[in-house]
Amino acid sequence: MMFIFNGIIFLAGAAILGVGIWVKVDSGSVLGLLQKIPDAPGQLGQLLNVGYLLIAVGAVLLILGFLGCFGAIRESKCMLLLFFIIILIVFIAEVAGAIVILVFKPVAENLISQLGDEAVKGIRQGYGLNADLTGLWNTTMKGLKCCGFHNYTDFTNSYFVNDTRSYPAQCCSAFPCNEKAAMNSTVPGCFPALKKLVDDNAAAIIGVALGIAALELAAMVVSMTLYCKIGSKA
Repeated sequence: MMFIFNGIIFLAGAAILGVGIWVKVDSGSVLGLLQKIPDAPGQLGQLLNVGYLLIAVGAVLLILGFLGCFGAIRESKCMLLLFFIIILIVFIAEVAGAIVILVFKPVAENLISQLGDEAVKGIRQGYGLNADLTGLWNTTMKGLKCCGFHNYTDFTNSYFVNDTRSYPAQCCSAFPCNEKAAMNSTVPGCFPALKKLVDDNAAAIIGVALGIAALELAAMVVSMTLYCKIGSKA
């Protein structure tokens, strides 16, 4: 059971490590585009460290998987104890992180508000002119079935509207997509749509978080049980 469980952890760690390296190397990624937003708030730079976070998490999972698998096969008390300690530290860090998120929720909302102002500025200045920015927004609006950051008014007086005399097709339920059609459309903004998506799936997100916590507790129990049952071996 320890071997199978930690084999899954090892593979998950390899996948997360690969994604983290890809995020840092691929200059055309979404994070790379975020760096190009003019006058972006300083706190936005913290989001760009997600690549380093993924690399760190992936590396920790790789080490955990190795310690668990090898420690179980070799019946090494040292490795099993180290595995238990790391899992315990990760579990405590997750609990602390959840508390921090709850405490600093107003700060996050303020950051999102600042990011929204700059996103609207980027839309009005670069949508239809900057291929990367246009492609990013088109993909986002198509995927979330939304329009702009807040709503269709984010495109008002933009380069795209002034040049084409129309709004993006994703903003309207009827065509041609002019200001009147966009005004009468029920298509929400992308931030409200994303917030609704998270709220609608809150139960699933909480369930996954509790499932991960349960797996970590089970891993600690199993590793400590093995540690106690195995004879004195280094």
